[in-house]
Amino acid sequence: MIKLITGKKGSGKTKVLLDLIKDAVANTKGNIVCIEKSMQLTYDIPYSVRLVDVDGYKIDSYDKFYGFITGTIAANYDISEIFVDGILKIGGRNYDELELLFERIEAVAPDILIVFTVSEDKENLPESIVKRVEH
Repeated sequence: MIKLITGKKGSGKTKVLLDLIKDAVANTKGNIVCIEKSMQLTYDIPYSVRLVDVDGYKIDSYDKFYGFITGTIAANYDISEIFVDGILKIGGRNYDELELLFERIEAVAPDILIVFTVSEDKENLPESIVKRVEH
């Protein structure tokens, strides 16, 4: 299941994401992964969360990100939640490609909660994306 946290830069998306990560650490039995660009959350997330910097893997498109996330899931069947900070920084602002990414991920990982931050106001996103926004 994919959920989105939307809003412009400075609107508190990452704070909401961090709170969700901390709740997951307290309440989930599976492994938790946090994927980000530039390793800015190193000191903010609990040590038990696997923190991954996509820059170290040269991920710069949604196709590459799909391969990366499916590889991560395949390597660890105990992952129950994945948190991704700044998906538009990773793959760009092509919302059709972003929606295709979401559909492809849901097809292979329907039982894993994956939460993305999207640096855009909900009103500026297409309906195919908005339907996934966490309320």
